[in-house]
Amino acid sequence: MRVAQIAPLDESVPPKRYGGTERVVSYLTEELVRQGHHVTLFASRDSVTKAELVVGCDTALRTNAAVKDALPYNIIQFEQVRSRADTFDVLHFHNGPLYFPLVRAIRQKTITTLHGRLDSPDLMAVHLAFPEIPLVSISNAQRQPLLAMNWVSTIPHGLPRDLLAFRQVPADNYLAFLGRISPEKRPDRAIEIATRVGMPLKMAAKLDKADRSYWRDVIQPMIARNPLIEFIGEINEQQKAEFLGNATALLFPIDWPEPFGLVMIEAMSCGTPVLASGAVQFPRSLRMGSPALL
Repeated sequence: MRVAQIAPLDESVPPKRYGGTERVVSYLTEELVRQGHHVTLFASRDSVTKAELVVGCDTALRTNAAVKDALPYNIIQFEQVRSRADTFDVLHFHNGPLYFPLVRAIRQKTITTLHGRLDSPDLMAVHLAFPEIPLVSISNAQRQPLLAMNWVSTIPHGLPRDLLAFRQVPADNYLAFLGRISPEKRPDRAIEIATRVGMPLKMAAKLDKADRSYWRDVIQPMIARNPLIEFIGEINEQQKAEFLGNATALLFPIDWPEPFGLVMIEAMSCGTPVLASGAVQFPRSLRMGSPALL
């Protein structure tokens, strides 16, 4: 089968450090190649793959300081996919609604996996403008704001079996936070939990430009006045197994409708328990379609 995987250009595939969507795209791409399919990956040049690589930009856009506007590169990738669409049996998009105008015309042989939250009114508006696009959710809960869309399946994320080593007993005694420094991920709550129980907390997290004021005004001062907290920064795939596997537990105290939470299954693969916040409920006024959870 001839398969196209269309990845976001924000990160390489797989990402050098943080990047859940691009990591999942890599897992899917390499497994399809292993099974004997002819796979073409549309991604940044610094991606590493056994598939045919079609380059949309030289390096991942998020880490390229010279890039001020991502839109031109997305337009280039859009045209690359459009010009070759007839050569594929299946096109799998991971870019959200960005490519819906293209997908509409060829939707019979496409799927679009949505990797993010769907409760923003702006995002709802664009989805409602393209109700026929075949969509894949990564959890049933993710669908709640847009229940009336053309959902064809829910496919939870998975991990390669040999990716992360299982540890029966952790080699250390600390709590772990792995993710982004952003208000919805609640790193402040993770610090408060660790402080209350008197345990060290190691924070391996990326910091986006959009969250620098939150880091400066809220999180950095909390870390500075608390000797139990250690900020590590972003870590790569090789560091992740040791970081998660040696922790007593992973803290996942989110304050937003997390679509899946890849880090949770990564921690559990290492044998590390996960302490997470309860699910965020959507107000009925936000839901488009039946209020029943599919």
